[in-house]
Amino acid sequence: NGTCAKCGALLGEDVEVSQRGTITTFCVVNVPFLGQTIKIPYVSATILLDGADMGMQHLIQECEAEDVRMGMRVEPVWRPREEWQPSLENVMHFRPTGEPDAPFESYAGHL
Repeated sequence: NGTCAKCGALLGEDVEVSQRGTITTFCVVNVPFLGQTIKIPYVSATILLDGADMGMQHLIQECEAEDVRMGMRVEPVWRPREEWQPSLENVMHFRPTGEPDAPFESYAGHL
């Protein structure tokens, strides 16, 4: 079990979630920044993993920015296991799965 980053309270039981999820909201970024290594435009999205009750922020790649949409199903692209650390950076980015889009009702409560 972990602790809440905001208040330090002990969290409940661990919950296992799927690696696949649904884009609930997203932003297409067109503004360059110092040290940027990602080709613009790129997409930052909130992803609701299957089985989770809150979304997480991550990059969407391996598709054109204009093709990203709410409801798009995505999966992670992992770094090699030997490079893993206790960090969200173990996932390099998410990419489309090719599955049909999730119906709006399935993630509407998470916007």
